[in-house]
Amino acid sequence: MPAPDAVASLPGALSATRRARDAEDARTRSFDVAVVGGGVTGAGVALEAAARGLSVVLLERHDLASGTSRWSSKLVHGGLRYLAHGEIGLARESARERAVLMDTTAPHLVRRLPFLVPDVAGRDVSALAGLGGRLGDAVRVSVPGGLRSLPGTRRVPAHGVSRLVPGVRAGRGGVVFWDGQLTDDARLVVALARTAAAYGARVLTGAEVTAVDGEVVQATVDGSPLTVRAGVVVNAAGVWAQRLAPGVRLVPSRGSHLVLPAERLGRPSAALTVPLPGSRSRYVFALPQPGDLIYLGITDEAVPGPVPDDDPVPSDGEVAQLLDTVNQVLAEPLTRGDLLGAYAGLRPLVLAASAGTGPGDATADLSRKHLLSWDGPVLTVVGGKLTTYRSMAEEAVHAVVVRLGRGAHRSPTARLPLVGAAPRSVLDGVAAPSRLVARYGTEAPAVAALGDGLVVAGRPETVGELRFAIRAEGARTVGDLLDRRTRIGLVPADRERAAPRAEQVLAEEPPV
Repeated sequence: MPAPDAVASLPGALSATRRARDAEDARTRSFDVAVVGGGVTGAGVALEAAARGLSVVLLERHDLASGTSRWSSKLVHGGLRYLAHGEIGLARESARERAVLMDTTAPHLVRRLPFLVPDVAGRDVSALAGLGGRLGDAVRVSVPGGLRSLPGTRRVPAHGVSRLVPGVRAGRGGVVFWDGQLTDDARLVVALARTAAAYGARVLTGAEVTAVDGEVVQATVDGSPLTVRAGVVVNAAGVWAQRLAPGVRLVPSRGSHLVLPAERLGRPSAALTVPLPGSRSRYVFALPQPGDLIYLGITDEAVPGPVPDDDPVPSDGEVAQLLDTVNQVLAEPLTRGDLLGAYAGLRPLVLAASAGTGPGDATADLSRKHLLSWDGPVLTVVGGKLTTYRSMAEEAVHAVVVRLGRGAHRSPTARLPLVGAAPRSVLDGVAAPSRLVARYGTEAPAVAALGDGLVVAGRPETVGELRFAIRAEGARTVGDLLDRRTRIGLVPADRERAAPRAEQVLAEEPPV
């Protein structure tokens, strides 16, 4: 087994020793940029700023990816829905950023995934999906790297439908288009934060920001007060951004997913795609996942009132909507008894300044576009989506560079691989189990060397992954290990079985 210091010496390793040093630096020096929020947006901004030569401290109140960023559909998508709404620019941005992720930034974390729209959903539905898919193909080939990133849209016969998703009612064909799928959204955030750390960013989890007064940020770390000084504060707190920027207008939307055994759909190799009744642009997806699971989503429900700190949960209505929609095309309908778990996240949708104040006025103005808004030395970046995190960060840091008058004006991140990333030819030759390579890339051998014993019987996660999370990825609690570094927590029964082992590993790991 590698010595603790061997793992801690990996690029950007977030060890306990590194955290203590970063906390001391946060107390004693000033920074160009303080980033508030450790989700995909905040981690992306921290990397962008550090890679441009700025001094950076990232402050996250809980853990990396502890908010919305771990509750996504785990897709890197090209924005077919945006095409349906005529948002060509947003679709092109999505297609471009998808190609960057798949080819350079994180090819180990992203794979090609076919999406099947079966004719049993309605021949008009699959015909429209085919048209949308071909429009998406045209957008894809118009952006750098897009031509080779994915196959083209095509029709498949009845036997092709049965091969891709055996659970679909037999006898008819369908349409297949392609998109990108993340192995794990939380792993992308951790890789971003570690890469930012490798470029010199201080990454401090468990740091809750309580106030910003000019260039002074007040926070608490492990119960102790912390004062951070920075030329610019970037507010990347997502749905909680209004706590630092009350003037930003957000309408949070809940997106919910159900976790199901893959065997109930015949262990599909494609994402089953079924339109919501009455909609021509919203779909329910049954997405195949590692570990013989399916994630069924996604809903889009407005969340009124103040945003709670607790994790959101799907409503009974959302559970029924997802099951009823997908059951329209299945030979054997799913029931609530099939559920292994469920999760929900809150999207920080931006309400345009031109929108009215009532609910009816607000709905038409919601978009997946992001917002940059200055309030003194505080720059709020909010909205957008996981796929376009890098372009959001690029735009935000460009504004920071202009304001500070220092730092590189040109972004390097479209050509910058994250920790563990490598060309596919290199990844294919990594001497480690393929499941680990798909999660850790070139660092998979280091993870494998920490132990191959299973955390719990019947699941693929290893004790080595828990040890690696503590030594290199900043994990400090059972929740960090089970809910974010691994995703065992998505199945509550498995989490309960895994918790004692996680506690044992935490106790065994020395502070390094």
